[in-house]
Amino acid sequence: MMKLHNLSPTPGSRRPRKRVGRGDGSGTGGTAGRGEKGQRSRSGSTFRPYFEGGQIPLFRRLPKRGFKSPDHILYTVINLDILNANFEANAVVDVALLKQMGLINNANAALKILARGEISKALTIKANKFSDAAKAKIEAVGGVCETV
Repeated sequence: MMKLHNLSPTPGSRRPRKRVGRGDGSGTGGTAGRGEKGQRSRSGSTFRPYFEGGQIPLFRRLPKRGFKSPDHILYTVINLDILNANFEANAVVDVALLKQMGLINNANAALKILARGEISKALTIKANKFSDAAKAKIEAVGGVCETV
């Protein structure tokens, strides 16, 4: 039976680390594999990940376009045909239930109901926004639109 104290790596799969700067006889003494002079030969030398050797970096060479509004609200949208197919009459539909059923991915984004398709059941829908057409269709079949 195999036990933990009998386990060992496959022969040849593990190599000892290279100990540099340990004398000329080791093959990596002297300059420790760093070459002669230059920035990378010195201790403490680091470069930013996007550093291009003093050349103007890519993110500065590319033109900047557009504007990202800090007040932009990201909506998760769902249409009436999906609600009609997945819920029974008089059900209370909210973000948590839609997420639980796998109909939406992001439960943190605001929910907006759009009017694609028809709805034939009276549902109580709790969402952040409704399109005017969706609100009219929901209320026409006796449903309730609650803005949260």
